[in-house]
Amino acid sequence: MSEKSMRRNRKRQRISLLRNIVFSLVTLTALTGCIGLLLQNYALKNEGRETMGRLNELEDYSSEHIYTQAELDAFVQGAAVTAKESERESILGELKSKVKSGESTVAILRELFPEDVVVYADGGYSFFPITDELKKHNYNPENFVLKNNNEIVYIDENEETVSLKGVDVSRHQGTIDWRRVSSEDISYAFIRAGFRGNTEGKISEDEYFADNIEGALENGIDVGIYFYTQALDEEEAVEEAEFVLDLIEPYDVSYPVVLDLEEVGLDDTRTSQMTREDYTKAAVAFCETVKKAGYTPMIYGNLKTFMIMLDMKQIEDYDKWFAYYDESVYFPYDFTIWQYSSNGAVNGIGGDVDMNVCMKDYAGRN
Repeated sequence: MSEKSMRRNRKRQRISLLRNIVFSLVTLTALTGCIGLLLQNYALKNEGRETMGRLNELEDYSSEHIYTQAELDAFVQGAAVTAKESERESILGELKSKVKSGESTVAILRELFPEDVVVYADGGYSFFPITDELKKHNYNPENFVLKNNNEIVYIDENEETVSLKGVDVSRHQGTIDWRRVSSEDISYAFIRAGFRGNTEGKISEDEYFADNIEGALENGIDVGIYFYTQALDEEEAVEEAEFVLDLIEPYDVSYPVVLDLEEVGLDDTRTSQMTREDYTKAAVAFCETVKKAGYTPMIYGNLKTFMIMLDMKQIEDYDKWFAYYDESVYFPYDFTIWQYSSNGAVNGIGGDVDMNVCMKDYAGRN
């Protein structure tokens, strides 16, 4: 066999090994024993993180990977035979401990693939290699601190809080006592201006918009605005932006005007057939319209929004508001606001409310 053929075979063997490990991990609870054998064999061969760091160099490995549960089940049996029987007991104990502690499959995958952004969506796992082509944030994860009241703040090297606390509200919060809210150290509030319907596509004003924006401003709380989009194209996106701009014209809006882009999860939604390029063009059209009007544009979303629905390269210039409900944030790229909870409690607001930590003083008061 030629040297070239041998190298090719070794490369294919490495790819096969990595894929088998991923397939086994995702079926963790059902096939714990097989996964344990694979993972230990993987570690002993010293093919772990060093090999994963070279994934992009492998010619047969694409830049984005989506595996369905059916594909994982099809490969898991083949993966198991690569492990050594003598290593079974020690690894089973470790993996069983992870399962009992409640560690999720996606959490294990994120630990295993630190050079990728791992996203679970639509019944599959997507792997996006972290790239230097996109601007990364420079936040120190250890500087995000969870306080006793479940509020997350960002501190500096002197342990002084340098972030700003805020909420976002809509008709779902009902009538709000903004005087009481202002006593809770709330610096800003994002007010929903309106929304476009998921099926019929009609644009509607949030019925509590006027009360909320006036109540917040009257009590010294800075405001930003968001609009829930269901735009199909650039024309509809501009229509949504102009609707918002007309509504906010009488008010002092110092925080961004935000496009709220989220997965609907319904088969009959009007946006169900949109592509990444469609979503991106619409988002850019909205943001550019807002920018031309003199406001700061921003895009709100979660991991699926930014990694799957949108082309991050095309929205690089716009501020981002990232939704991720955990004690630590999982996102390598630049963002200025983190929505860390959907069940916060604030005096003056009945029921749950979204909580946000902002690392940029848009109002310029500090």
